[in-house]
Amino acid sequence: MSAYIVELLGILIALGLLIFLAFRGYTLLLAAPAAAIVAAAFSGEPLLAKWTLTFMQATGRFITNFFPLFLLGGVFGKLMDDSGAALSVARTMTERLGEKRAVMAVVLACALLTYGGVSLFVVAFAVFPVAAALFRQAGVPHRLIPSAIALPLVAAPDRDARASRRRELQHRNAGNSR
Repeated sequence: MSAYIVELLGILIALGLLIFLAFRGYTLLLAAPAAAIVAAAFSGEPLLAKWTLTFMQATGRFITNFFPLFLLGGVFGKLMDDSGAALSVARTMTERLGEKRAVMAVVLACALLTYGGVSLFVVAFAVFPVAAALFRQAGVPHRLIPSAIALPLVAAPDRDARASRRRELQHRNAGNSR
């Protein structure tokens, strides 16, 4: 069997393990490193080197790049929860859409914010207290909150991709006009 097939098999097994552990309720702080170890074991390179040189450095870069965004988003979400703003928004949405449409209300709120230009991470942190209050009022299980928040986030247009595509077209058109 080719080395690439073994590595691909390792990635698929690691992904399957990650999904399995997530569905079993394990925290991703433990499940992601476990899946990374499985994928690294199938790569055929030294396991400790893969762990320290690849996974830990990439994790450190991610944390240092996005820590302020996560911190301020979390503070904003907690502020909304503690001030009662989340409950007020939840009540208003429940009055407008009805208690049975709590999931749709969360999806619409996230969609409006992301299409309006708010960062995906900030939307997730800001909408979570509202979603929790809405789901509590409607009696919807809280385990559905992440999927209700993620639905419009993954479908949101990528402003950077649109802008780079627009610049590319302008550059191409400028070259054709000569």
